Amino acid sequence: MSPVVVLVGPPGAGKTTVARRIATRLGLTFRDTDLDVEELTGTSVQDIFVEHGEQHFRALEEQAVATALAEHDGVLALGGGAVLSDASRALLREHRVVFLDTGMAAAVARVGLNGNRPLLLGNVRSQMKGLMDHRRPLYAEVARHTVLTDDLDAAGVVDEVLRLIEEDRA
Repeated sequence: MSPVVVLVGPPGAGKTTVARRIATRLGLTFRDTDLDVEELTGTSVQDIFVEHGEQHFRALEEQAVATALAEHDGVLALGGGAVLSDASRALLREHRVVFLDTGMAAAVARVGLNGNRPLLLGNVRSQMKGLMDHRRPLYAEVARHTVLTDDLDAAGVVDEVLRLIEEDRA
């Protein structure tokens, strides 16, 4: 069993929105590893960060990614930091991964001052730049395809990802 597609990318790239829409279009189930962690713990990702720290969350996230990759056959969205794990990146190399890339201006505009993103508290632009500088090579490392989302709405991103899936199947 393997997901049809796995979406990775920074906060604000639209991974969850796009994954839900792709799943609907393909008649498949949708899964998001952040939601899996929240369901497992009974608390929000933000609260896990505050109460237990990032390291604890990353351990939960790594397990959620491994489990989802092993048992989900639909469309999978990963949390933005899932690629930080060497183990998760190794597993992702065996799957069709699409990196939803987002430029700095678009990402900051989409994320805004969203308090549900614990790593972006404070100066959002500065935090996002540091996060992207560190993670962009990791997203690219695991991705079979990259879709630049800046000038596309969610429907346009969905169409492009579906085109890439069909291209792979051909």
